[in-house]
Amino acid sequence: MPNNVTLLIGTTKGLFLAAPDPSRETWGITGPLCGGWPINHAIGDPATGRIWAAGGGDWNGAGVWRSEDAGATWELSQLAHGQMQDWIAENPDEATAFGFEPAPPAPYTGEVTALWSLGRANGQLYAGAKPATLFESPDGGESWSRVDALTDHPSRPDWQPGGAGLILHTIVPDPDDAARLWVSISAAGTFATEDGGQSWTRRNRRSNAGATVPVEPGHDHGADVGTCVHNLVRAPGSGQAGDLLYQQNHHGVFRSRDGGRSWDDISAGLPSTFGFPIAVHPRDPERIWVLPLNGDSIGRYPPGASAAVWASADGGTTWQAERAGLPQSDCYFTVLRQAMATDHAPEVGVYFGTNSGSVFRRSSDGVWDEIARHLPTILSVETMTA
Repeated sequence: MPNNVTLLIGTTKGLFLAAPDPSRETWGITGPLCGGWPINHAIGDPATGRIWAAGGGDWNGAGVWRSEDAGATWELSQLAHGQMQDWIAENPDEATAFGFEPAPPAPYTGEVTALWSLGRANGQLYAGAKPATLFESPDGGESWSRVDALTDHPSRPDWQPGGAGLILHTIVPDPDDAARLWVSISAAGTFATEDGGQSWTRRNRRSNAGATVPVEPGHDHGADVGTCVHNLVRAPGSGQAGDLLYQQNHHGVFRSRDGGRSWDDISAGLPSTFGFPIAVHPRDPERIWVLPLNGDSIGRYPPGASAAVWASADGGTTWQAERAGLPQSDCYFTVLRQAMATDHAPEVGVYFGTNSGSVFRRSSDGVWDEIARHLPTILSVETMTA
């Protein structure tokens, strides 16, 4: 089994990289990187060693950090300035004392406040922002342009913010067709394009499968799956005739076998319909993992304060709890939407990070090991497998 897996861990205090020793029992941590910016999401290219990390906020502004050398050095492509640049202009002497310098103009200042997601396929790089905006870069993140057809979608006046605001948090490209892309927005739902972003269709319709989600005021869950998507993944081997997608949203776990045109509720058997992440096996389209939480307004921690990852080997028809190695009492952590990932090793590893700063890895026998602890609040986990 190869050991050349690197975890990209986005946190509230920068990006961290984790890599195992040859035994894969001990993991070394590098960081914090990216100037200590809050990093909401990071992705990498194991073939070249390039890494991109997106983040920011009201103080830093919005930007993508990129490294051409596996994280040794970094350069920032800033899309929007934050309050920091105003403070520097108003307090030049204090700014100099802190080592802060005025930055060049950023093209989308005043339009977006942070970047929340990244996606990459077919030589194109994408970034999702708050408030919900999609950007694309044809040159590896040096320059960016807005995908106006999504920003100006006719449904835009009806988009409502989720708890973290109106964010475009998930980008799912088709690795075999540059014209096809899915994005998810909280709380506007899932959108798809099949013409390279020139037009977009909203894909939130429920199939004829029986509903298990509750009806909330203002949401007709008899006709749709709700618009507060938490995470979206595409199964391997999908094609235009039957793209297999899974989503965890505010009201359950759902599966679509037609690229999001209709969704089946597959929450039956889970202890809760609420959770944030979902992951799919890189080679088995029917094998998925979720981490249910007890609910939106009652703590957002594992049900009964007992942690479990729930796995399905049949596309969500049945579920089994995996508890070995996870805390079974007094467990109050949250696992956020981008904080679960799989690698591409022959014996596939599954990983998740917690808001209490721990990273857990699933071994091939279904036992979970804590491979890192005491990190800042973990916002995302992704992998690079060479």
